[in-house]
Amino acid sequence: MTPRVLVVGPASCNEIIHLAALPEAVPGTHFAERSWATLGGTSAGKALNLASLGADVTLLTVLGTDDVARRVRRSLEAAGVRVISRESRSGLCERHVNLMAAGERVSIYAHLPEPVAEWTRADAAEHLAGKDVVVADLAWHARPWVAWAQDAGVPAWTDLHDFDGRSAFHAAFALADHVQLSSVAMPGWRDFAERSAADGTSVVVTHGAAGSAAVGPDGTWAEVPGASLDVDDTNGAGDAFFAGFLVARLAGADLTAALHAGAAQAAVCLAGPHLAGEVGGLEA
Repeated sequence: MTPRVLVVGPASCNEIIHLAALPEAVPGTHFAERSWATLGGTSAGKALNLASLGADVTLLTVLGTDDVARRVRRSLEAAGVRVISRESRSGLCERHVNLMAAGERVSIYAHLPEPVAEWTRADAAEHLAGKDVVVADLAWHARPWVAWAQDAGVPAWTDLHDFDGRSAFHAAFALADHVQLSSVAMPGWRDFAERSAADGTSVVVTHGAAGSAAVGPDGTWAEVPGASLDVDDTNGAGDAFFAGFLVARLAGADLTAALHAGAAQAAVCLAGPHLAGEVGGLEA
């Protein structure tokens, strides 16, 4: 059965700039080794990877009315993603500049749009109908969707990224039925995961090149080591992992198999210049 997934959150235009080393915080001139414009945004990344895995994907996002926004929409739709958007107050699309060096990233938000109108419970009733999962990503306009999905009986999934266990902004998202996070900012990730599992949440913790771990609500752990990979660009690898894991779980895979599926999709992303490897280029 084709998984039907609703994703709520950011889509952007990203300028990717690869440098020999990340610059120090001093004035100076730097020369890029290479650079390109592509689709960005954590929700766009998940939607692209989900679509490439055969899911029926709808993305609710905030887009401007400028040419960049039109290109973002065309690019997502060309990849098989259904896009429903709110206009931004500024009329401008979200834009990032990502400085990359040796797999490390400094992400600069060049423009972060606010929606003219927020999503409502009526929107939730309309867009949650018939969905197997809703993915609520880290954006202010997506925060109510975890509760709205759960009220509607639709499992809510979220990606907490570099959550440190204390951020108030992340709190509403951390109540989802399934969460993914990076261990980078949370040395006590195992304790956090076990507490969340005891409350009925399944948790995936990614460790970058070192692999990943997951625990289910029954307290069962699974761990998968990292693998040596050819890396073209690391942007969006966590979103690709999330998509691979989600599709595998919906197909009935156990935690270990789903972690392997997540790693396989992350490898697709890492091997190409766009959020889903060779998929996700910015249309003209």
